Amino acid sequence: MRSRRSCLAVPGSNPRFLEKAQGLPADEVFLDLEDSVAPQAKEQARKNVVDALRTGDWGGKTRAVRVNDLSTMWTYRDVIEVVEGAGDALDCLMLPKVEDAGQVAWLDTLLTQIEKAAGLPVGRIGVEAQIESARGLVNVDAIAAASPRLETLIFGPADFMASINMRTLVVGQQPPGYTEGDAYHYVLMRILMAARTCDLQAIDGPYLQIKDLDGFAKVAHRSAALGFDGKWVLHPTQIEAANEIYSPSQDDYDHAELILDAYEHATTVDLRGAVMLGDEMIDEASRKMALVIAAKGRAAGLTRTKSFQPPA
Repeated sequence: MRSRRSCLAVPGSNPRFLEKAQGLPADEVFLDLEDSVAPQAKEQARKNVVDALRTGDWGGKTRAVRVNDLSTMWTYRDVIEVVEGAGDALDCLMLPKVEDAGQVAWLDTLLTQIEKAAGLPVGRIGVEAQIESARGLVNVDAIAAASPRLETLIFGPADFMASINMRTLVVGQQPPGYTEGDAYHYVLMRILMAARTCDLQAIDGPYLQIKDLDGFAKVAHRSAALGFDGKWVLHPTQIEAANEIYSPSQDDYDHAELILDAYEHATTVDLRGAVMLGDEMIDEASRKMALVIAAKGRAAGLTRTKSFQPPA
């Protein structure tokens, strides 16, 4: 899986932002043709995005484009122009406001047709699906299983809050009057369960108060604790916090790697199914948990600071 600790939104209508984003340390940059682009600027934004993909130096980042949603007149031209113009420089297309599996299947079919016509490898371009409404959440299991191209499910909090008539205007914060628990816990867990069932990543949506870094960190820690892989960032100041919060700590990463080494030694050399690592007993369940932390650490670029010493 690609590392998506921080997913930076960049308006496709702003060439200066498109250039600046190339040098920022976000794991993923998605060039937006949807909400951040005014209707009269949509066509030019497509041209800007194609040019940025073709000529930019993205430094190994995951390159995605968010097209307009399927209720608009722009979506099919977004897909055709971007993929025909820069398909070999594109990793994923993001489809917003997904409400049923058929919408993902539509995008998969259109992508396949364009790839065949353009001589691109069929199936290489991935899909990211945004869940932004009550209907989308109810159908999230079918959406998650809709296409082998699908890589991530993304929570879109602002539209979702509007769709269920949540009584707040502050995206991501607890609604006034909700004093017990977390108003978003069910939504986040529902998306996470659907994603993991289909081996997809789960990405938390944006925090709109871009100057409130403490607030951003608080809501990011909430979804990171559940197991989400990353979060949207709307401003460069949020990137560092996202990269840190959605990465394992150095101690946790080292410990995970030691568990994997110790279990490997126990099952292949000592031929035991359980073993002690210091004062901790580890087994197959421990190995599975360690695999998750180790994979996230490796994707984040962490390097080991401790080595395994087989017992005498």
